[in-house]
Amino acid sequence: MTDSTDSVRVYFVGTAGSGKSTLTKAFKLWMDERGLSTTTVNLDPGVEELGYSPDVDVRDWVSVKSVMAEQGLGPNGAQIACADMAALSFPEIASVIEGFRSDYILIDTPGQIELFAFRRASEVFLESFTSGHGIIVFVLDPAVTKTPAGLVSLLILSSSVQFRFSTPLELVLGKADLLSEIEQEQIQAWCSSPEMLMDALQQDQMDMQKVAAVEFLRAVETLGSSKPPLPVSGTEVTGIEDLYNTIQQLYFGGEDIRSD
Repeated sequence: MTDSTDSVRVYFVGTAGSGKSTLTKAFKLWMDERGLSTTTVNLDPGVEELGYSPDVDVRDWVSVKSVMAEQGLGPNGAQIACADMAALSFPEIASVIEGFRSDYILIDTPGQIELFAFRRASEVFLESFTSGHGIIVFVLDPAVTKTPAGLVSLLILSSSVQFRFSTPLELVLGKADLLSEIEQEQIQAWCSSPEMLMDALQQDQMDMQKVAAVEFLRAVETLGSSKPPLPVSGTEVTGIEDLYNTIQQLYFGGEDIRSD
C-alpha cells in the first residue's frame, strides 16, 4: 500500500474526442497487469459513457443532467454551473481519492477543456491534495495535428494550460493507431523542428493567415512548449510504458515501482 503523499496524480487533458477516457482506461489496465495500484477519477459532470467504471466520480456529487433539470439551464450553462458547484466539494473528493492510497491516480478531465483550463475550480481541485506529485498529460487530437495550423493551435492551447498551472506537462499524441507511420513521423518532425513547422505553415496557409500563424508559433517556441509528443494508443494499449517511464523519471529518477 502506497502512502498518499507518494501517489502520482496524472491529469489527462485535451479537447473533446482526443482520447482521454480511452487512455485513462488503457493506463489502468497496463498498471493492473503489472501489479501496480491505481485510482481512476472522472471529473466530467456531463459525460454519459466513459468506457470504464471510475473509482471516484464527480457525478456522485454533482451532474449536468440534475443541474439542467433543477435550474432550467442548457448543457453549456449547466457544465459551468457544475464546475463551480463541484469546487465546493473538491476538498472532500480529494480526501476520498487519497483514501485509496494508490501508486497512481488517473484523473479524466472534462471534454470541454475550457472547464479545466480556465475555471478557478480546477485550481481549487489541484490545491486540495497533500501530494506534490502531479503531471498534466495533454492529449493531442490526431485528426487536428495532421495539419500545421491544427498542430500549432493545439500547442498554443497546451501552452495556455501549462501557463495556468504550476504543474509539469507532457504532450502525447492520442489515438496514434489512427495515423499512418508517415503521418506520425511528420508530426514528430514538426514538433522537433520549429523551423520545419514554420515552413509548413507558410506553405499551408493563405497569405492573410501566414503572419498570424508564424507569430503564434514563435509564442509557442518562446514558452518552450514545442517538443515531440509521445505516440500513444488507448485502443491498442501502446506507448503507455513510455509515458509511465517519463513520469517515473520526472519524480523518482526513473526508478521502477513495479513489484517484479
